[in-house]
Amino acid sequence: MPLWYLLCNKHIVKFEFIITIVTQKNLQSYIPALTGVRALAAYLVFISHFEYVFDGNFPHAVQRFLQEFHMGVTIFFVLSGFLITYRYYNNFHLTKDWFKQYLKNRVARIYPMYFLLTVLAFVYYYVTHDEKITKGFPSVPGLLLMHVTFVRGFFANLWDTGIAQGWSLTVEECFYFSAPFVFLINKKYRQFYTQPLVLTGAGLLLVVIFRNVNWYGFFGNFTFTMIYTFLGRCFEFFVGIQLALILLNKGIERTNKIKYTYLGFLLMMVCVGIMSQLAIPKGWMAGLHNPFGIITNNYLLPPCIAMFFYGLLTESTVFKTILSFKFVELLGKSSYIFYLIHLGYIRDFLNDWINKANDWIFEYYDAHGMSWEHSPFENDIINLIIQFVLLNALSILLFKTIEEPMNHYIRKSNFLIKNKPRNQENESALIK
Repeated sequence: MPLWYLLCNKHIVKFEFIITIVTQKNLQSYIPALTGVRALAAYLVFISHFEYVFDGNFPHAVQRFLQEFHMGVTIFFVLSGFLITYRYYNNFHLTKDWFKQYLKNRVARIYPMYFLLTVLAFVYYYVTHDEKITKGFPSVPGLLLMHVTFVRGFFANLWDTGIAQGWSLTVEECFYFSAPFVFLINKKYRQFYTQPLVLTGAGLLLVVIFRNVNWYGFFGNFTFTMIYTFLGRCFEFFVGIQLALILLNKGIERTNKIKYTYLGFLLMMVCVGIMSQLAIPKGWMAGLHNPFGIITNNYLLPPCIAMFFYGLLTESTVFKTILSFKFVELLGKSSYIFYLIHLGYIRDFLNDWINKANDWIFEYYDAHGMSWEHSPFENDIINLIIQFVLLNALSILLFKTIEEPMNHYIRKSNFLIKNKPRNQENESALIK
């Protein structure tokens, strides 16, 4: 046998051994538990928006606690920081083609369903004239343009127009655009946590400049900026980035037996408890809007969430088992749509349908001389559960028929950059 063949074969075997060891030490490219986390985060936000349903049946303290489950949004942001970094940090090249491909992937993941549901929201406005959509903005076409370009999220008077919860997508898009530059600055200049300080400082400076300018609340006040803009919430993404950098450098091998999954989750609930005890400022909706609530949500909660994620990635726990179930994984994949429709015109339609069903039942009772005192749709908690189930069913349907096919279509198209056939890395765990 030729010497060159033996030498080459020896090096090939050695190389394959090294690859095997590296793979064992690092995470797999797709993490089912993190897809399941998306569903958990979306459901927490859902509960936070309908916590008043529980107020008549439980102590008021329970309602206040559930009111602070907006923490699901913080989970989204930390998860985005982690996943984008874990996928791109070691292979990004800030070239024109790389950036086009990067943006193409982000558009494929985020934009189709957001655009469709936003346009339908404004169609709904033209039919019903529901002021929740426009909040009195004088130019409806102009407002629609601000929505489909994500810029409405910079205006305190407009952030909750259209699909109200879509404000968080403006925050996400700002992170997507800035992430490659964050990576570059960290690699080239070794500056990491100075970046969120600079970004937050820039946000506060914009408030000082524009708070007295009558421009629909553009960076209109400190509370809005710290809660509803990327400049105020950038630290959450940086915590996710830091977690990814730790795992990229050290892998998933552990030297201790601390159950970070349970510890992180417990500390997350402690943060929620703190916010639930804070006074709600006049004109706002939760303890989150209290200055101490902002500190708790934006700076204390994210490390707890990162600890929870670290546990999910490195431990075998009940949380990881449940979040990795195939059905929970499907709920996670469709949770972006659930998040977009759990408030607004679709949820209102479901609520109206349930109210009509309630009327039909009482009409049936009257028509047949029945003396039933209650309808099964009179219980608010049961109604909420019904809506929750229907919203999930619709989300799965839209995911399978529109979101997933459009995602694949855009990735395979020549949008922004000519498609180069290759094995696409599974991004199902990526948020929103």
